[in-house]
Amino acid sequence: MMNSTMKSQCDLAPGTIITGKWLKHSYTIVKQLGAGANGVVYLAQYNGQLVALKISDNYAAIASEMNVLKSFSKVQGSSLGPYLFHGDDMVKGQVTLTFYVMEYIEGQEFLPFVKAKGKHWVVILLLQLLSSLEQLHKNGWIFGDLKPENLIVTFPSHQIRCVDVGGTTNIGRSVKEFTEFFDRGYWGAGSRKAEPSYDLFSVAMVWINAYYPQRFNKNTKSSNQLLEVVRGTKELVPYKKVLQGAISGSYTSAEVMRTDILKIAQGYSPQRNHSSSQSGKRHQTRATSTKKSKKSSFAETIFLLVIVCCLYGLYLYTIIVG
Repeated sequence: MMNSTMKSQCDLAPGTIITGKWLKHSYTIVKQLGAGANGVVYLAQYNGQLVALKISDNYAAIASEMNVLKSFSKVQGSSLGPYLFHGDDMVKGQVTLTFYVMEYIEGQEFLPFVKAKGKHWVVILLLQLLSSLEQLHKNGWIFGDLKPENLIVTFPSHQIRCVDVGGTTNIGRSVKEFTEFFDRGYWGAGSRKAEPSYDLFSVAMVWINAYYPQRFNKNTKSSNQLLEVVRGTKELVPYKKVLQGAISGSYTSAEVMRTDILKIAQGYSPQRNHSSSQSGKRHQTRATSTKKSKKSSFAETIFLLVIVCCLYGLYLYTIIVG
């Protein structure tokens, strides 16, 4: 929660023009997009294009987030976070504030998108998300505060992107930011150590949240509450082994979890036992062998193309009939 002093200092009305102290670039504020513990994000106009501008009085937090975004840009093939343009300072009264300018990712939040387009999109989007998380983890980071509010589905490509990197943390440290419903510490399912399994637990909770958009509180009477929720939701039952593995912390690789989801979606059931993380590691080694990797990638591409084509056909049919 942002403190009242920071909130008042970072409050900018639509139409406000701010000029960078060092680079001298000017930005016209369009509207506020959101506010968090470390600052406020605005939609702004810069050189004829729309950008997202985050402003704060916390220089260390802003510098850390900029370093994360720079790291993202070095991850080949990753489109998880927004592209960073530059950072600067601005003077407001007697106070110097820090800000950075990044790509404005236009689209729809994860839950409203799923509600509008249908639950069948959940698996497709989570497969994309797990691909990006795998690359992020390989580069030494976890996303941390992974939740639907931080996930945007772009148009017209239907690509899932993350819009808030404030919780991104180096692997091995303590998670910087979290939201209780998506935090394994809250559910007593593990620590808040920054490791891939922390993100994968959150992915499972995002999945569950798609079917329980109002969310629910922890029930101290049941240590298996989340698994009971999965077993009681018919759309999640086919994926219960995957969800159990993510909730229990057995998955240590986003790619392994993704492969298992894809197999189930294609009509196959994983035979792997997730009782220990070692089994996941052994599978990861096998999965990276050249033949399996090529076959899996090709099958997955065909599978996703078929799904998207079917969805597009259904969309056209609805327009014509309607």
